[in-house]
Amino acid sequence: MGRYRCLARHLAVACLAAAFLASCATTGGERLPPVADQGYTLDSGDKLRIQVYGLDGYGETTYLVGSDGTLSLPLLDRVPAAGKTPDELERDIRQLLLDRQILNQPYVDVEPVALRPFHILGEVNKPGEYEYRPGMTVLTAVSIAGGFTYRAKESEVIISRRVDGRAVTGKVTATDPVRPGDQIQVTERWF
Repeated sequence: MGRYRCLARHLAVACLAAAFLASCATTGGERLPPVADQGYTLDSGDKLRIQVYGLDGYGETTYLVGSDGTLSLPLLDRVPAAGKTPDELERDIRQLLLDRQILNQPYVDVEPVALRPFHILGEVNKPGEYEYRPGMTVLTAVSIAGGFTYRAKESEVIISRRVDGRAVTGKVTATDPVRPGDQIQVTERWF
């Protein structure tokens, strides 16, 4: 009998320790910090139309920002694009054309034609990847994904995104903005 009592005591201690450790896990419980809107920044997966006036080979072609964050451009090879605004990329391309003496007075136009999609998972009727639209909120994203399921905990939505090159995760409200490339998780309620 004493042996079972000792085993039960060890099991109770193990359960308490597991519960304590589980409560220490990061679940995105903190609120996602607001991101200063310094304009749209480019990242892998963006499609851009780049025009260099007066130079053949640039025009109606679209270029994809690769997984390494660069663009492969005629005459310029690999040009870093991730983390830059379209205006900053225009300046960089213009400077490269000047430095390599390809054009004396280059005029460059960079226009995003397809922004990174957002992904929505969890308790929505149609989880998946969707096209980003400027001005979207969390509620807009949920609506695009067919709305909440009956199991959704509507007050607990978590977004993971990249900010300044690092992953950030946190809770958001229905009116918080969605950004291109966001991963949205709608959690399940228990009762």
